[in-house]
Order: sequence, then structure tokens, then C-alpha cells
Amino acid sequence: MAKSQETFGKKDKEKNKKKQRQEKAEKMQERKANATKGKSLDEMMAYVDEYGNISSTPPDPMKKRKISVDDIQIGVPKQEAREQLSKRTGIVSFFNTDKGFGFIKDVSSEESIFVHNSQLEAPIKENDKVTFETENGPKGLNAIKVKKII
Repeated sequence: MAKSQETFGKKDKEKNKKKQRQEKAEKMQERKANATKGKSLDEMMAYVDEYGNISSTPPDPMKKRKISVDDIQIGVPKQEAREQLSKRTGIVSFFNTDKGFGFIKDVSSEESIFVHNSQLEAPIKENDKVTFETENGPKGLNAIKVKKII
């Protein structure tokens, strides 16, 4: 006589699978019973208030603001072309000799202009009076042909 192929572990697994199937079917029946299909459009609508929160009440039309399309800016605004004077004078407000860059404060416009070590004709340090020309760089004006005034 042959042994039965069903072991205790197999019977236990089958019981668990049957129990899970039954629980799943019960949950499905419960969802079907509690489903509210056919809601009206007003019940399904959601609104966003001025703070970005979702609510079920429509926004107050008195708080509505009109925004012009021209006022919306996407990305970084392009820099305007600035007039470039032939020779400018300024005072070195900051210069880091280790890193090789600094800033020159223009005497006439009080504007701070970036300067790199490669554009120097003579070594400079802070509070030196200098003459220079400018060119447009990726982040603004850059000083070129920088000379120290003695």
C-alpha cells in the first residue's frame, strides 16, 4: 500500500490559501455594498484654495486676482546689454590672491565688478586704485585689462 502524497505542511498551506480567498471575497462584497456609484458632479469636484490646499468649497470670487501673461517669468531673465565705457576707475574692494579673483567697486556707478587673476596686468591687493575695461560675462560684468594706478 502506498503512502498518501499529502503531508501536514501541504494541508496547512491549502487551508491558508482557502482562508485568504474567502477573506478577499468578503472584502470585495463589502466594497460593492459600500460603493456609491453615480455621484453627482458637484460631489466629485475638488477645489484648490489660495494656499494650495484642496477643499470641497469653491473659492471666493472676490479674492480672485487677475494675472497678466507678461508678468509670468520662466527661468532666469536675460541680462540687459549695458553700455561699456572705454576706461573706468575703481577701488579693489576684495581680492583673494590664493583663489585668484576679486571685486572692484566702480567709482562712478558704485557697481561691484568681478575681476579674475588672468585679466590683471600687474598684481593688485585690496584698497588699490585701478583702471579697467569691462565685458559681459555669463553672470554679469567682468573687469579686463586691469592696471594699478600709482
